[in-house]
Amino acid sequence: MSEHPTVLVAGDTLVDLVPERSGPPGDAGGYAPKFGGSGANVALAMDRIGAPPLFWTRLATDDFGAFLRSHFEESAIPDRFIVTDTGGRTTLAVVTHDQTGDRSFTFYRDRGADTRLETGTVPDEALDSLSWVHTTGVTMSVEPSRSATLELQSRAADRCTVSLDPNWRPEMWHSTHEFRAVVRGALESVDVVKATPEDLDAAGFETDDHEALARDVAAYGPHTVVLTRGDRGALCYGTDDSPVAGWARHAGYDVDVVDTTGAGDAFLAGFIASLTHGVTDPEEALALANAAGAVATTQAGAVSALTGFDRIRQFHDRIPWAE
Repeated sequence: MSEHPTVLVAGDTLVDLVPERSGPPGDAGGYAPKFGGSGANVALAMDRIGAPPLFWTRLATDDFGAFLRSHFEESAIPDRFIVTDTGGRTTLAVVTHDQTGDRSFTFYRDRGADTRLETGTVPDEALDSLSWVHTTGVTMSVEPSRSATLELQSRAADRCTVSLDPNWRPEMWHSTHEFRAVVRGALESVDVVKATPEDLDAAGFETDDHEALARDVAAYGPHTVVLTRGDRGALCYGTDDSPVAGWARHAGYDVDVVDTTGAGDAFLAGFIASLTHGVTDPEEALALANAAGAVATTQAGAVSALTGFDRIRQFHDRIPWAE
């Protein structure tokens, strides 16, 4: 494990209120608070699998904020860019599960601390020491975090690899048109895109051919496009400029799914850890990423099941960052 993280994750931190049972709220029983947020899930998942990053977010001083902060205090993630927001409050996401474990969200974000990222928080000298910056479309959905995220991407683009998970959440955006304009505008500063076909359809890339979809996104600037496709596994396309050039597919792993919340974030944590630790075989990178995602679905909550890289070994023996 590196004593000096070279990956920075920037994004949202919130509380997922996870139900006891599937079904609508009236049938769901009680709700348990769980650590969440697309950016926070990636950061904490990387920590849980032994590759802790830096993390830029904002935490409120309310009780939910203290709950979230306790997770970071128990991690190896440095607190340099975990900003205390005395004027905000913790964003909440109420989760609903269907019978397959798949989920939907209702968000409560007014004055959410994680929506209030400020430009310039991460200085140039910090970016100069990084190999990778990861960003999320969640913080691009609202100001001032949108401007702060776009500004970070722009400054990082000349210094290191920049990744983006568009993470389409219609409840967070004024319109699909707004999402499309913001995401497409960001792609010129982005090297790696991890998305679902549904994310990219909302961003205006409209084709059912997933290979054509990946190529279309790469034409906007990214050299690596990774599509997560649910029970169909994942696909990776890298241009000649990509560290994982060419095409690769991985079917994923069979597990007893309890909760898919955060599975894509755990997948991305595994993918970033792989590439930043020298993996150049795209099939191996997808295998490691799918292993992290599979483990994450076996317990309720986005990162609850990720308790170390040994759990990944039940699917994939070689863990480059553990060697």
